[in-house]
Amino acid sequence: MERPVYLDYAATTPVDPRVAERMAAHLTPDGVFGNPASRSHVYGWEAEEAVEAARARVAETLGCDPRELVWTSGATEADNLAIKGVAEARVDEGRHLITSTVEHKAVLDCFRWLEARGWSVTWLEPGPAGLVEPAQLAEALRSDTTLVSLMAVNNELGTVHDLAALGAVVAGSGAVFHVDAAQAPGKLPLDLSALPVDLVSLSAHKCYGPKGVGALYLRRAARVPVEAQIHGGGHERGLRSGTLPTHQLVGMGEAYGLVAEGGETERAQLARLQERFLDRVRSVPGVHLNGDPERRVAAIVNLAFEGVDGEALLMALAADVACSSGSACNSAIVEPSHVLRGLGLPDALAHASIRFSFGRFTTADEVDRAARAVVDAVDRLRGARARSA
Repeated sequence: MERPVYLDYAATTPVDPRVAERMAAHLTPDGVFGNPASRSHVYGWEAEEAVEAARARVAETLGCDPRELVWTSGATEADNLAIKGVAEARVDEGRHLITSTVEHKAVLDCFRWLEARGWSVTWLEPGPAGLVEPAQLAEALRSDTTLVSLMAVNNELGTVHDLAALGAVVAGSGAVFHVDAAQAPGKLPLDLSALPVDLVSLSAHKCYGPKGVGALYLRRAARVPVEAQIHGGGHERGLRSGTLPTHQLVGMGEAYGLVAEGGETERAQLARLQERFLDRVRSVPGVHLNGDPERRVAAIVNLAFEGVDGEALLMALAADVACSSGSACNSAIVEPSHVLRGLGLPDALAHASIRFSFGRFTTADEVDRAARAVVDAVDRLRGARARSA
């Protein structure tokens, strides 16, 4: 039986075979399997060397200094370390924080946790485009604002914030600017040396690396105070204790290196695939693109299908296309996505929305097959609804 076409790359990507090969060499007795913190023998030295080489490769891809990267278990932990860590470290300077209503749950839940403990949070509403504008952010800043957190690429919409403009607004305020960039590598150029950002959360499994590993970028020049959230051992300069998973870090380094090598070529291919898919799916009337049509990455599209229930469409597509109704973190929730609600979409359209995301291993034939399946399923569901009306 033919497997469904995988169009849920925003949820996770398969590990690139080249990454898996590099990881395998750091697991078994004949490989580099040691504990990087073991400083008394060659096994530890080799593991530490591999970890630092991976850190350097990620840093080179992002245009930053390797010393500005702290390893974490993923972007969720990096978000927690950045948001809670800065809020707690700067509590004497102010208790006002800013984020938006369409952030990833890892960010939203951190702010809710802080709000319940006495911090004041301004929740910016992006409107129909799904984006926070610089003037909107400037109006929200206060003298006691210590942290602003906005994502680079929205994981449900694919919309892209103007980090340069937003960062410039924050820079003049004295607040720290944190960016969740889990979805950014591979989908857009990301040069941290040129962006006015202070902290950036990163993930491996969104760009063909392994799950369970990520990093937090901390700009050295900014000297941002951060309270550690995990204690025990003092690893990563005391910011994140825990034995480093050598094989996973090597995998993240290789994955980011391949992203750098692919660059514009890969992004151009994603744009062609997305346009091919949209051309075919839009042959059906009543299809709407959610979010800004221009300021977006080529890898993620969120479409609303008038007169169709999104969950019913997912079930109708299950044998042919693997896609989602939004973030994988919310896949068991029947309510409309908080992101789509944040756009001001009526519940009927929010419930009728599906996210399709493309990646390195998506082919033109797969796109055509998926588009045909979507068109057929929408026609069937609308026909069934009309007959029962």
